[in-house]
Amino acid sequence: MIEKETFVPIQFFEKESYTGSMKGLRYRVARKEKQFEVAVYPGPYCYEKTAEELKRKEMFPFTEEGLSLVIDWINGQFVQNKENCGGSVR
Repeated sequence: MIEKETFVPIQFFEKESYTGSMKGLRYRVARKEKQFEVAVYPGPYCYEKTAEELKRKEMFPFTEEGLSLVIDWINGQFVQNKENCGGSVR
């Protein structure tokens, strides 16, 4: 599971998006205007090469609290889709 204390600081998202994976579940976090845009998707491809219909996205406020919600949402997606990791995210 992702821990807020070891995750990328909010300042990173001022200029860059961040991608990572957790036991087969891939994720991408980016700033889109004044919000975080978060996506989870299956491997083996990168975000740009994964079909849009396989991605699940959510938006959260671009704040420290919003970053905590981002982490909670990704962790929740992992728990919900454990059996699908490496397959499609649903």
